[in-house]
Amino acid sequence: MSKIRVLPDHISNLIAAGEVVERPASVAKELVENAIDAGTKRIVIDVEAGGRRLLKVSDDGEGMMRDDAVLAFERHATSKISKAEDLNGISTLGFRGEALASIASVAKVELITNTAGTAAGTRVVIEGGRLRDVKDAAHPRGTTIGVRDLFFNTPARRKFLRSEATESYHLTNLATHYALAHPEIAFTLTNNGRETLRVAPAQDLRERAYQIFGAQFLDGLLEVDNGIADATRALPSQMARVQGFVSAPRERRTSRDAQFLFVNGRFVRDRLIGRALSEGYRSILPHGVYPAALLFIEVPLEEVDVNVHPAKTEVRFRRAAAVADAVREAVRAGLASAGYAPTTEIRDAAAVVIGEDPGVNFDENSARTVVIDDAASEAPKKDLALHPEPQQERIGFGFATAPQREPENDPQVQATTPISAIADPTPMSATAQLSTRASVSTESFPDDVAASTLSGLPPLDSALKFVREVPVESLSPNIRPLGQLDESFIIATDNEGLLLIDQHVAHERVLFDKYRAMETTRRPESQQMLIPETFDLTPAQAASFETVADELESYGFELMRLSGRTVAIKATPADLPASEARNVLAEVLDTVDSEKRGAARATLRDEIAASLACHAAIKVNMPLAPEKMRWLIDRLLLTSSPTTCPHGRPVILRLTTQDILKGFHRI
Repeated sequence: MSKIRVLPDHISNLIAAGEVVERPASVAKELVENAIDAGTKRIVIDVEAGGRRLLKVSDDGEGMMRDDAVLAFERHATSKISKAEDLNGISTLGFRGEALASIASVAKVELITNTAGTAAGTRVVIEGGRLRDVKDAAHPRGTTIGVRDLFFNTPARRKFLRSEATESYHLTNLATHYALAHPEIAFTLTNNGRETLRVAPAQDLRERAYQIFGAQFLDGLLEVDNGIADATRALPSQMARVQGFVSAPRERRTSRDAQFLFVNGRFVRDRLIGRALSEGYRSILPHGVYPAALLFIEVPLEEVDVNVHPAKTEVRFRRAAAVADAVREAVRAGLASAGYAPTTEIRDAAAVVIGEDPGVNFDENSARTVVIDDAASEAPKKDLALHPEPQQERIGFGFATAPQREPENDPQVQATTPISAIADPTPMSATAQLSTRASVSTESFPDDVAASTLSGLPPLDSALKFVREVPVESLSPNIRPLGQLDESFIIATDNEGLLLIDQHVAHERVLFDKYRAMETTRRPESQQMLIPETFDLTPAQAASFETVADELESYGFELMRLSGRTVAIKATPADLPASEARNVLAEVLDTVDSEKRGAARATLRDEIAASLACHAAIKVNMPLAPEKMRWLIDRLLLTSSPTTCPHGRPVILRLTTQDILKGFHRI
């Protein structure tokens, strides 16, 4: 009896319609998913000319009978679903029944399959949607599908394919994703006769990550598992089980390319999960940088809808907020277990928003986190284990209560601080700071006064509506630095009012112009590493390396390709800390990918210079002497674009004297 059946119209009309075949990677995706659904233990992918000339996927799954092999090329022919209710709980990667029909309509397809115990297999040949041949063929158990001359009958679509290098990158990235999602399956990818990826079956995700990314990448990962966290803390289980790994804060990226996200074993590109992941790093990573992640999210089948896009890389959750909360808290717990986040936090759960990336402004509905003071650690730890975490009362946006005020940020506390303590740049010990904080809080803000008086005050008016970006023509050389805000922003004045300068992106702009000027002025300065640092490339990075290696060396890198996918870093640019060399190399190889490899050489150099400048620039939370602030402002004014960083973010914000007077209702 045939396993594959053509869905009736009342079911096929419920399936998300759209084009399945967009590029060779989308073809490979459908074929690989079919192989995984067939229960294969080995997948072999052969690629020629970026998949345009040949794309072959072989597996050792259960195979198909002849009737099924022929019927599989009909539209909406599938064995995954049989009734409309099945769409509410899809457990397989494929279910639409349109993949082979769509592929065969624009390519020359050969399918050879065989099942266990049969004397001969079946070979089916279809060209441009027309059946050409069906006959017996020798083939071991499993299925091999070869796709040749993609878009041979639609030249208009063929000319819009990317370059061979770009398409090869997408195919390598696809194989990497599914190799991570299924460690139990062996994967082999061969590109133009050269083996790009080969991994044997692995015991778990950690072993598979080691096979693909290498030991160095694995050393920078932190384990995430909210199932363990819930059991330890005696909390009710989350609606979504979150497992996998996230990177330590030092392993940062300027794009989300190193984030591998899976829902019920399906590779997805989901903004909700990405934002929840970034929310877990709030106050740990600055705005504009992202962590690496290998996250697997398991939710009940009826809680997720995968039938929203033909590519099946987008999903919709029935309770999206609950899934986002589970991801965020799991990531936060993983960071806390490694000491990167406070283990005891007071949260206003009703105010958490998963709509923004780290670094954006908070409003009254935004997530807020208050870290308990060190003095709270004197309480017995066993009490924390026996009782659930307390729920924080609503925090007033304008004022903090007395025990939460910090001396360095509180003008009333500063007024009671001796002038010598302010002038002395030597940091106090933790004990001295704690004593000072406790004495000042006790003397200046008694608890009864704080509770009765400060809590009743109205919120402060925000000056956000008056703050604006600064046009280049309005800048003058008469900028005078006054100090720093949070050791991250320079407060300065000019003839028009108050300026706020982001010290990191300001220095980033200075270094970017310096690196770009090196191309025509002089040979870049390098620093030799005492011991060359080896770096294991991912399969996708290895495909990019040859393209960007010469450009990297023109900026001061000295690189040597070793065996396999290993690269040795022998020298780095003089301005770049040696500890950042590996991060810069990984970032450049990840970002200078598909769409940029075919771009102009100047665009490629801009990407490399921007990455170098970002990693070598002054960081946030770094105190600067007045002379350093003056130097940075002077150099910024000499750059090609003093008001924007290489990534397009603003460098300077202005609050004019006129707007200040308006805010105080003086005019």
